[in-house]
Amino acid sequence: MAQSRGQFSSKIGFLLAAAGSAVGLGNIWGFPTQAASNGGAAFLVVYLILAFLLAYPALMAELTIGRYSKANVVTALANLNPRAPFSQLGWLVGFAAVAVAVIILSFYALVAGWMLAEFFAPLAAKLANQEASLWFKTGHFQRDALMCAGMSTLTVLIIARGVENGIEAWSTRLMPLLFLILIGLIGYVLMQPGASDGLKAYLIPDIGRLLDPALILSAMGQAFFSLSLGVGTMLIYGSYLRDTDNLPRMGASVTLLDTGFAFTAGLLIIPAIYVAQAQGVAVYSDSGELIAGPGLIFQVLPALFAHMGGAGDWMAIAFFALMSIAALTSAISLLEVPVSICVERWQLSRTKAAWLSGGVIFSLSVLIIWQFDALFSLAITASTVYGQPLLGVTLCLFAGWVLSRKKLLSELAKGHPEIESSLFWKIWPTYVRFVCPALIILTFVQSLR
Repeated sequence: MAQSRGQFSSKIGFLLAAAGSAVGLGNIWGFPTQAASNGGAAFLVVYLILAFLLAYPALMAELTIGRYSKANVVTALANLNPRAPFSQLGWLVGFAAVAVAVIILSFYALVAGWMLAEFFAPLAAKLANQEASLWFKTGHFQRDALMCAGMSTLTVLIIARGVENGIEAWSTRLMPLLFLILIGLIGYVLMQPGASDGLKAYLIPDIGRLLDPALILSAMGQAFFSLSLGVGTMLIYGSYLRDTDNLPRMGASVTLLDTGFAFTAGLLIIPAIYVAQAQGVAVYSDSGELIAGPGLIFQVLPALFAHMGGAGDWMAIAFFALMSIAALTSAISLLEVPVSICVERWQLSRTKAAWLSGGVIFSLSVLIIWQFDALFSLAITASTVYGQPLLGVTLCLFAGWVLSRKKLLSELAKGHPEIESSLFWKIWPTYVRFVCPALIILTFVQSLR
């Protein structure tokens, strides 16, 4: 017997769940360090513009396909057009999206485990257990596998409870907590020497850099990838929306939440970089480039916390709690991609589907830990550099070309009866057919250089 599909019970539940999917580790270290390396405020201005010129239309493609189909990504794409070439292509693209989501979560769970270990290290020190603190701080197979298992288990337990009681319930708890921790950290960092220089760099744009091609392409890539587009997560979340929900408005709200959080994260990270520099912490590599990504999170900021005396441990605990929550909210949406397949196509119970999918992904994570040098960068490159942009193009094309214009209009009109006379309908169908794919391909080509 087919199992009934879940549904978000409220608009705020969907918005927080979708924002949780979009707001991940990339927003907290990716966006701020991209901004710091590409003109600060100039990057911010271009990013905010492109978030609505590129990311929002692509997000609407996923949400619309999802609610129209009310199915997992494979079934959704395969059923958009019953004719054999389109149906077979949809099946192929759907399973490719599942594969990319699985690969992303396999290394993402490992990185999330690192965040959890960094959270426990200063906590153990505060409890006067220096041996445990050292164990959590030192990277090794046992620590990485155990922390990854812990984060994977949390993700499985939430997904197993379903859409309303799992994804929605925990998103509405975790996202406000995430924001409160972020605001608290910002308040403390802004009171430190050097923070004002960081704010100036972040908020006062260099007008001459606004048309810098490299800056524009970097901002374009960040705007697209920060919304978790291209792997079917937003398509699946869209499939759990009610017919009465206004899709263009919901999509705009998700985009605003995501860009707003990225902007707010910049108020923490960029001033923190300047505070660290003021305290003698090296923030530039030997080649003169700003230390970004994992180096920023695991070298620069811990060194900054160490310079803060007694408050440093509490700052580290709060910061890595923030990072762990951000990782968990994104992991939830990624795990839902294979789980929805198992539930809807193979009729497994949600609990069995969650543990099976989580177990397979954890096995891949352990393999990456075991063969870290060979597999970690390969998994990131295969999924985020190649997989996401190519799937993003495909999903835009499916929404613009495979789903008929009549069905597209009918779906959007369910929650917005006046959609046909709106500016959105006059622009978006053509935009998602031609402009979005072209811009994503441009970003993809640039990323390969």
